[in-house]
Amino acid sequence: MLKETSSRIIKSAVVSFWRNGWLSTATVLVMVLTLFVIGGLLLSSVLMNTILDSLEERIDVSVYFLPNTQEELIVGLKADFEKIPNVSAVSYVSQAEALERFRERHKNNPLILESLAELEENPLEASLNISAADTSKFQEIVTAIEVQEEPTIDKINFFENQRAIERLSKIMVATRTTGAAIAAILAFIAVLVAFNTVRLAIYTARDEINVMRLVGATAWHIRGPFLIEGVIDGGLAAVITAAIYIPTVWFLAPNIQNFLDGINMFQYLMGHLLEFFAILFASGVLLGILSSILAVRRYLKV
Repeated sequence: MLKETSSRIIKSAVVSFWRNGWLSTATVLVMVLTLFVIGGLLLSSVLMNTILDSLEERIDVSVYFLPNTQEELIVGLKADFEKIPNVSAVSYVSQAEALERFRERHKNNPLILESLAELEENPLEASLNISAADTSKFQEIVTAIEVQEEPTIDKINFFENQRAIERLSKIMVATRTTGAAIAAILAFIAVLVAFNTVRLAIYTARDEINVMRLVGATAWHIRGPFLIEGVIDGGLAAVITAAIYIPTVWFLAPNIQNFLDGINMFQYLMGHLLEFFAILFASGVLLGILSSILAVRRYLKV
């Protein structure tokens, strides 16, 4: 009996969905747009977190020394820096090695190489590159170096790297806030459109509803099809959104991978497709059911 009742309610919901074809289509399209923004927020959040983690892993404290600083002094400071708490490694880059790396980095730029050749002395400075076991401890390491007040130290470049990370963090917050605001606006529009679709469906089926009331149909029999219609709207929107995202991310993935040093978004999406679709489906169904509940409570008295 329960199976037959559920089947009848679902069938009525499908009939109502097709009966209001244009409004149902508009509802699904607005929901697709909303879910697309939600999906974009999810993927962009993963992308930015990956970039931030990559930056934090690569960041180090580079201590540059004034020209003509004795190598023995730098090697001695290297041993001192290795004793600082939370320091995992300290590497020494001589002036000659720094010059060789610079030439290699700019080997395709003859203008820079010619300008470098005209200089009588090596303009680059020797440095110590310090890595930390915990990236959150870099500030403490820098403070420990500064306390030594070594006069041969020219500059410490950790602060420039830190500012880059802070800027990226601010961009992440701004992106999430903006995306959430857009998603909220679109969700409101989607609920409004779906609300009117269900309202029209109730009006269209008013004669059938009156007959069901007369024969003593339960509230679930009367309201059920309209609630299920909301589920259909949201579920269909989730399927369409996922179907759009898969080829879109596949197309964009090579460019993202080249630009962001090996981050394969398509591989990530396919590896987490079930979770990604579950979030889209749950969001779509939630929007659909919310719209239906509001419309049913407002326009369908049982």
